[in-house]
Amino acid sequence: MTADEQELLDVAVQAARAAANELMERFGSTARGVQTKSTPTDLVSEADVAAESVVREVLRRLRPDDAILAEEGGESGEGELRWVVDPLDGTINFLFGIPAFAVSVACEDGAGSIAGVVLDPVRDECFTATRSGAATLNGVEIEASQRTELATAMVATGFGYGAAVRARQADVVTRVLPRVRDIRRFGSAAMDLAWCACGRWDAYYERGVNAWDVAAGALIAARAGLEVRDLPPRREDAAGLVVAPAAIIDELYELVAA
Repeated sequence: MTADEQELLDVAVQAARAAANELMERFGSTARGVQTKSTPTDLVSEADVAAESVVREVLRRLRPDDAILAEEGGESGEGELRWVVDPLDGTINFLFGIPAFAVSVACEDGAGSIAGVVLDPVRDECFTATRSGAATLNGVEIEASQRTELATAMVATGFGYGAAVRARQADVVTRVLPRVRDIRRFGSAAMDLAWCACGRWDAYYERGVNAWDVAAGALIAARAGLEVRDLPPRREDAAGLVVAPAAIIDELYELVAA
């Protein structure tokens, strides 16, 4: 890890922890300021907004010349570096009191992510990586699965919010499920990627993810030894990604890209 990467990673961790404090102060209480976004099942809460606000404050103070792309507030600023932020990945889990959500903060340049953090506030698990450094969990280096057979792989995925999108995603599941050990749907793309990085899941695929969902997690998964492959848009389906060990990614990709 270079000194510049370490500096950016330190900022990302500080921003993510500031957001996590906001979230944990609100988790388990009656949700306030809940509004719908793309569909009645796609929600945003006061917690999302508050967490993003403190991330922006940290970045404005420590990196005032950089741009920011965040889920709730959109894009702001200019600069060669851009911070990509999901202040609460797993909003539905959060609102239902399910302890499975994360803060995702990444810094990128024109070549992709340089540093990334996925922070699970409930378990106090902080997953990090830089472009040239190792993937870590709470400072300890981690390695991903080296599964060689898809039939024994635990595969994570996620679903969109629109009914028609979910119907098409269900068709994909019917192809994948008989070919793997099992499928898990956790409700947070950032955590799915982080859990792949430490070997809890073997692989992950999903369409319709946004940059803020995966900018940090995909870097962490890649630095932990997994292959990260883009899923191009297909007819009505949005782009996405497939993440898996090298020995099984081709087989999994064929199943989910068809």
